Amino acid sequence: MMHVCRKFEISLRFLCLAVVGVMSTPAIALSHGVQIRSQATPAIQIQATYDSGEPMAGAQVQVYSPIDPENALFTGTTDEAGRYLFVPDRSGDWELSVRQAGHGQITVIPISEAGVDPSEFTNSTGLTPLQRGVVVGAVIWGCVGTALYFRRGKY
Repeated sequence: MMHVCRKFEISLRFLCLAVVGVMSTPAIALSHGVQIRSQATPAIQIQATYDSGEPMAGAQVQVYSPIDPENALFTGTTDEAGRYLFVPDRSGDWELSVRQAGHGQITVIPISEAGVDPSEFTNSTGLTPLQRGVVVGAVIWGCVGTALYFRRGKY
């Protein structure tokens, strides 16, 4: 009986430490999202960064024309600051994909006859409060399950 109580006590301590650790972890550490910004110049310049602000240096870029959204018109990689330039040859919705090591983002940049609509386009994503709640809930659920597993005893 003493052995089972000791396992339960260890599991309960682990659960408490895990909950405190998850709750004190900054939101940036929970996710490695991506931000893509574009700026109107003679060409369209995008800058891809992780949520932490670190540039996505050397990320694979594919740009799709509004006329042929199935085949990339431009392909390349971002520079050390996460920037990539391309020159659209017509107005319409240009789709842009940036990927690196399992992280990435796809965005649409609307181009009019005058240039980018609006003059500066930003597409940034992070974890919403609901997504953060789901992550915290999943960790707590896993810790409770682990504690109950060790509490069950031997048959």
